[in-house]
Amino acid sequence: MAVLKTLVFDLDGTLIDSSRGILESLRGAFAACGRKPVRALAADVIGPPLRETLALLAGSADKAVVGPLAEAFKTHYDDQGYRLTEVFPGVEELLRQLAALGYPMLIATNKRLRPTLLILEHLGWAELFGGVYALDAFEPPARDKSAMLGAILSQHRFAPEATLYIGDRDEDGAAAAANAMPFAWAAWGYGGGSLDRHAEMRLQRPADLSRRLGAAT
Repeated sequence: MAVLKTLVFDLDGTLIDSSRGILESLRGAFAACGRKPVRALAADVIGPPLRETLALLAGSADKAVVGPLAEAFKTHYDDQGYRLTEVFPGVEELLRQLAALGYPMLIATNKRLRPTLLILEHLGWAELFGGVYALDAFEPPARDKSAMLGAILSQHRFAPEATLYIGDRDEDGAAAAANAMPFAWAAWGYGGGSLDRHAEMRLQRPADLSRRLGAAT
């Protein structure tokens, strides 16, 4: 692996446990629309883009179904749900240590940009990140996480081999691989207990990353 110069983090399931707020807002959205989800509202539905998650839960990709659910979710989450965000143990210390080591850090998330910024401000993290990116931060919106990472690399002229993406899902590893970026898999997240096939680093706890990077400086 090349010497790493930049760190790009996924958000949900990697730095924060947003499951409580998201699930509460999903319940609120379905109630507001007079619908019942076709599968259990559990943490394993968190991670994909909002409309994809809502289509899965509604059992329909019909815009007439998903559209009102999405608007109801946004209203609830941006007002109340984001405040229920919890930080995974050890993450606060990790971010402060990495900042002290001088690593530029960015966010690349499937979460919408508005609640992402609200959460970072709520947690006091806004100053830690030199860039915050979501699918809807681009015009037109990025089609997926692979495209988002590619746009970030191009915009900042980052060398892919020196830019580490840290995430918890196979989608994150695949997006990094599609852009020739090394990937660190966060085992504590929503992605499950199996080792990610794309990972150059497998992190059992946040301190593993600072240890690996601190040793490389």
